[in-house]
Amino acid sequence: MPELRQNFMTKEWVVIATERAKRPDQMAVKREAKPVVSFSEKCPFCQGHESQTPPEILGLPDGEGWKARVVPNKFAALSPDCPPERTIRRSRRSMGGFGEHDVIVETPDHSLAMAMMPDSQVADILRIYKIRHDQLSLDPRVAQVTIFKNYGTDDGTSLEHPHSQLIATPVISYQVRQRFQEAMQQFDDFGCCMFCQIIEEELEGQKRIVLTSEHFVAVELFASPAPFCTHVYPRRHMASFSDVSAKETADLGRVLRTMLAKLYIGLQNPDFNFTIRTAPAECVGVRYFHWYMSVIPRLTRTAGFELGSGMFINTVIPDEAAEFLRNVKVEAAVGVS
Repeated sequence: MPELRQNFMTKEWVVIATERAKRPDQMAVKREAKPVVSFSEKCPFCQGHESQTPPEILGLPDGEGWKARVVPNKFAALSPDCPPERTIRRSRRSMGGFGEHDVIVETPDHSLAMAMMPDSQVADILRIYKIRHDQLSLDPRVAQVTIFKNYGTDDGTSLEHPHSQLIATPVISYQVRQRFQEAMQQFDDFGCCMFCQIIEEELEGQKRIVLTSEHFVAVELFASPAPFCTHVYPRRHMASFSDVSAKETADLGRVLRTMLAKLYIGLQNPDFNFTIRTAPAECVGVRYFHWYMSVIPRLTRTAGFELGSGMFINTVIPDEAAEFLRNVKVEAAVGVS
């Protein structure tokens, strides 16, 4: 029978459509493989083409070259030169489009997907994320820093060279505010972090656990809004991504690479988005919020019901998605260091 499940963190309802349910392996992407090259003459992110991007903000050197680099987005959504001044005219409110919009070029290799990188290389990218996140969080004009990756043409990627992005904004989005309000209400009512509670319950039940490590847990959501929507939580309570230690970063590199490799192999390289959901600078250290990574493969499309109701329909039972991913073996196909 179909089932309505409520997302504990947002209070949004999701339809688990068991009557339409598909086996997890039926969600594998069926598309023609494209040839990949490690260097493209047309790509501004390939090594040797550094002059084709704006000046580098931050880099991770590697001998005479580089491992990863951060540059301003050439087609930025926001501008650091625009004053964040508010204008209020009755019901119409606006603000100057201040912000920072960075591109993190993850590797010199045009063809190297994050799922196929060595663990240490993914950890290096996470370190770059953290450095830039911490730098921008110190700017009093910045209220929220969002780190995200679009992978695949259906997910908004305009360049196929492996990269991710960071946008710093002068306001906190409604979606983030909503999550904080729910987390604060939970803490006020029961005196505990709702994310810590989720981690404890999922580890106890084991049904939706994909993988665990010393410092992190990857889990399919009980009320997953889409097939294979996965959260990666730190076991240690910390509100901000800024608080992650060097040892935890190395461990997260292994967990994230393994998780992406399971999707890459098990679902035949699907498009996906991931984002780091973290406390804004003004909320660092709070006891009620817990940062995490959200990984969402793009296997279905948003249609009329979702747009009209705000509720999503999921045709893959989260417990079965977790079991499927647990059984995907990746080490033989992926470089590890």
